[in-house]
Amino acid sequence: MNDPIGDMLTRIRNAQMRGKSTVSTPASKLRGWVLDVLLDEGYIRGYDKGTDVNGHPTLEISLKYFEGTPVIRELQRVSKPGRRVYLGVKDIPSVRQGLGVSIVSTPKGVMSDANARANNVGGEVLCTVF
Repeated sequence: MNDPIGDMLTRIRNAQMRGKSTVSTPASKLRGWVLDVLLDEGYIRGYDKGTDVNGHPTLEISLKYFEGTPVIRELQRVSKPGRRVYLGVKDIPSVRQGLGVSIVSTPKGVMSDANARANNVGGEVLCTVF
C-alpha cells in the first residue's frame, strides 16, 4: 500500500456512504495520531485497537452520525506520496472559514490547524475535514 492515510480516509468515506456504524483499518502509529485529532475535534465517536483473523493489528473506528447524516461531510487528502505539501504556520489554510479542520503533522506531533497555530509550528498538511 502506497498511501496508508489516504486508504484510511477512503475507508471512512465509503463506510459513511453505506451508513455503517464502524469501519476497520490496519493499525499504525500515524493512523492512530490522525484518529486522535478526529476524536478531539468531535468527528468520530472513538476507536479501539484489535487484531484481525490473521493476527495483524487493526483499528476499529466508530463513526458518528447526527440525525442520520454523517458528521464528516467532506474528507480530503492534501499531502500525497507523489506531492508532499509543507506549509509554515502563517500559510496553514483555514477550512471553510474555520468551520472545518486541517490535520497537520508537525515536529511537535500530529495536531489540528488551530493547535499548530497556537504552538507556532508548521508542517505537512495531511488532510482537511469538514
